[in-house]
Amino acid sequence: MHQTFSFELFPPKTEKGMKKLKTTVSRLQALGPEYFSVTYGAGGSTRERTFATVDWLRSQGVETAPHLSCIGAGRDEILDILQRYRNEGIHRIVALRGDLPSGAGLGALGDFNYANELVAFIQSEFPGEFQIEVAAYPEFHPQAPSAWQDLDNFRRKVEAGASGAITQYFYNPDAYWRFLDDCGRRGITIPIVPGIMPITNYASLARFSDACGAEIPRWLRKRLEAYGEDQQAVFDFGVEVVCELCRNLLEGGAPGLHFYTLNQSAATLAICERLGLGQGAPAA
Repeated sequence: MHQTFSFELFPPKTEKGMKKLKTTVSRLQALGPEYFSVTYGAGGSTRERTFATVDWLRSQGVETAPHLSCIGAGRDEILDILQRYRNEGIHRIVALRGDLPSGAGLGALGDFNYANELVAFIQSEFPGEFQIEVAAYPEFHPQAPSAWQDLDNFRRKVEAGASGAITQYFYNPDAYWRFLDDCGRRGITIPIVPGIMPITNYASLARFSDACGAEIPRWLRKRLEAYGEDQQAVFDFGVEVVCELCRNLLEGGAPGLHFYTLNQSAATLAICERLGLGQGAPAA
């Protein structure tokens, strides 16, 4: 089975940030990834910066998959963005519900309430023109009323025309395998690629994980806490742990890996090099 790997970026706010992103892309592109995805802020808050990042990637000949979130957006706005991307030769979209911008009320929802509606809209306006990736949550979306309703929500995105899915990051591979089993029982057969978050800073990872519902297993939290301010030790241990996770996933038959790079290359490069990604078959 051909296993792919890809990298996520976010649009920088400053020239310095853009310079760093360009360096990161140069280093990671040398590995030959399937594509780079580019995030899109809550309510389209990073729209112009997302466009600028996508435009630069495309100017470098880099295969690019922009994120597109629908909360707070109207049909005409979404249509304009999709036409822009199609004209640029982009064939892959990461279609998301997204979050309301901070302080926005329910009246700011726009014409779409859920990601499945966005997927259906893309397929109706541009049938078969985009490969549409959607989000999946092996440990379940933090706003989902129940695990089963979360799975039903995911199935609706697939039935609307999703081509594949990328998961929220996780550190417990059993959550991913169980999620695949549950999907299989619901007739869901699209590729579900694990999202991988390198570990470089425990405090920021813990804050983000608590907010997005990704579990850091207790044994892992305790080990990371024990390193205290020793960032090199955290980095080295993080690479070891994430490599082990990735090997488990790839050897178990996952269709690939999608790395959340946070616009940094060191940890992702170290992991990919240990796995042999970009150098033929993944290392066992």
